[in-house]
Amino acid sequence: MSAPDPVEDPFAAPSSGAGTGAALRPPRHQVSPRAPVMWAAGALVGDLFLLAGLLVVRWFDWFDLPWWVWTLYAVGVVVGVVVTPLVRYRVHRWESTESAVYTQSGWLSLERRIAPMAKVQTVDVEQGAIARLLGLATVTVTTASAAGPVKIEGIESATADRLVAELTRRTTAEAGDAT
Repeated sequence: MSAPDPVEDPFAAPSSGAGTGAALRPPRHQVSPRAPVMWAAGALVGDLFLLAGLLVVRWFDWFDLPWWVWTLYAVGVVVGVVVTPLVRYRVHRWESTESAVYTQSGWLSLERRIAPMAKVQTVDVEQGAIARLLGLATVTVTTASAAGPVKIEGIESATADRLVAELTRRTTAEAGDAT
């Protein structure tokens, strides 16, 4: 039996420098270029609800809102609608190998998650209203992990469908107890 190819397997032993604790390489696939639009639209919806609340407070004169509240709100909108989606796009990546599903996500902190195929319990695909308009989907891979499911957000719908079919095929072929 041959050793796993480090290009194919994200957690394979490094081919050179044996004994050195080589870092886990990033997942191979980036999310869709339309994912930042989806994230920005979602943030904007939340920001509009917050604005409505601030305007109700102002309208009924429950208390006067100082200038810095409005400034903080404006900065929050810019960060949430412009900066965060662009940073998330650069960071969010995913990969599926014969042995595992591997994701990288975050924007202030980086999180890498690996779900071994033998531990996968369910594979789901989801499309919210904004994602559906943009032709995007989220694939959720559930395991018995206390850390929760592994999510791949913002991938093309067709890619998500192929991934779900492939993961379903692999998990049914895997001899494991999925726990």
